[in-house]
Amino acid sequence: MTKEEEKNSYRERYLQILSEFCLMDDSYMTLFFGGNIETTQLLLRIILEDPGITVIETVGQFEIKNPNGRSVRLDIHAVDANGQHFDVEVQRQDAGAAAERARFNSSMLDTKMANVGDKIPKLKPAYTIFITENDVLGGGCPLYHIDRKITELDDQLFGDGSHIIYVNGAYTNEDSPIGKLVHDFRCKSPDEMYYEILSDRDRYFKETEGGRDDMCKLMDDFKNEITEEVTKRVSKETAIISAVDTARLYGIAEEVIFNDIMKRFDLSESEARSYMLKKSA
Repeated sequence: MTKEEEKNSYRERYLQILSEFCLMDDSYMTLFFGGNIETTQLLLRIILEDPGITVIETVGQFEIKNPNGRSVRLDIHAVDANGQHFDVEVQRQDAGAAAERARFNSSMLDTKMANVGDKIPKLKPAYTIFITENDVLGGGCPLYHIDRKITELDDQLFGDGSHIIYVNGAYTNEDSPIGKLVHDFRCKSPDEMYYEILSDRDRYFKETEGGRDDMCKLMDDFKNEITEEVTKRVSKETAIISAVDTARLYGIAEEVIFNDIMKRFDLSESEARSYMLKKSA
């Protein structure tokens, strides 16, 4: 097999795997909503139950740097016409949607909005939204709203403008807008989706040449990113294990990870399987 034939064969396998992606895969979700006003606006209008939201900016993989500690990279960061900020994260693993993670992301949004020199930062309302594959909070609700309250005043809202929302990705009642949205997040085929805006976008990525090229580039960028730094400093074995662990953390499908490390690190199938079973130290 020539290099060109091998490249085409790999691309076909890649596209077959990518066709199985749904919006619960955060790498695909980032590509899907990032930079696209129409889909992000629909998403936020449904989750916040506010048809008046007008999104003016949306960015995927938006990094907020913290010079004094840990920075954060948001799946989707959006701003509406009223200056409200939105952080939207997809989490397939329950640990990734822990209360501490929500608190940290919320604090980083506030840091992003604060202007240097202000004695009291002028903060617009900010929403930290987790879309979780499982019912992390365990109440069977489609949405969970977390806001600060004043205990001594009969739980009166504090009104600081900071909001955390969990979207239950395991919710199955499709009689409401949020139920239909959650259904669409689990769909692998655009033909199964309720919302035309989402199905059209999904069809673009999965059924057009330009969209497929974008998806392949997404995965190439991802695999380069997760191993670029570690391969400079550690052994090949450590780099491979780190790449597997990081990909799993980001919710990448096992078959995608398997094919990626086999190609990227020039492994045989048996070697790749062996690395898939190993854990980082």
